[in-house]
Amino acid sequence: MTGFWRFLSAAVVSFALIVGGGAASIAQEPERILVFAASSLKDVLEDAGAQFDQTHNTKTEFSFGGSQTITRHVVAGAPADLLVTADDEWMAYAVKNGVLVEGSVVELASNGLVLVGSEMLGAEEVELKPEALQAALADGRLAMGEPETVPAGRYGKEALINLGLWESVAQRVAPMENVRIALAAAARGEVPLALVYSSDAKVEQGVRVLAEIPQASHRAIVIPGALTLTHSKSSGEFMAFLKSAEGRKIFQAHGFKVSGD
Repeated sequence: MTGFWRFLSAAVVSFALIVGGGAASIAQEPERILVFAASSLKDVLEDAGAQFDQTHNTKTEFSFGGSQTITRHVVAGAPADLLVTADDEWMAYAVKNGVLVEGSVVELASNGLVLVGSEMLGAEEVELKPEALQAALADGRLAMGEPETVPAGRYGKEALINLGLWESVAQRVAPMENVRIALAAAARGEVPLALVYSSDAKVEQGVRVLAEIPQASHRAIVIPGALTLTHSKSSGEFMAFLKSAEGRKIFQAHGFKVSGD
């Protein structure tokens, strides 16, 4: 073989190795899954995503915010694979606007409500009566999700009305964009009381549960999830993982209830 042909042969082999190596590198690139989810689900979903990624060639990422905010973003065309809200009303809004795979909405878990106060300031238990609630608030305010748009706020207002407590606190409410902001305000001692989800109180060590809100005082707090019309194959597998026995255990570990509890 002449020097020219040796050179050409070597060049072809080198090119094939480069192309083949590049193809292999592309094939091994993890598939990105983007989940738009309610702020109250941050800890549980990040935990679930990390566990899912360990056994799949995926990189699960999240965009957290109030259910109203994330749902509107998805309806406006945000490139989400999954939508997980803190109530069924905002999920119904997404369904109505035709941005979800038909029939893909599933209930992942459920939640409860509690009143919390700062652990650092030694907040004490509160009896669910108007006088006791006003005494606990003193000159402060009750932090909670915005009662008209934020799911935790809507559930909270409904519960307080049914418990005969709303009139005593209506003028003392500090409405927040999402429930995690209300939780943080209580943990820092900026407000004497906050009305948050049971799961929130479990993950925030800076607060103490002062009263549990009776489940019968409000509608069932469900956590629905659904696939968007632009979802990837891997995101469908992640949804199946969240509904699996392993996924259920993750929700339970973070203070949520799952069907069968």
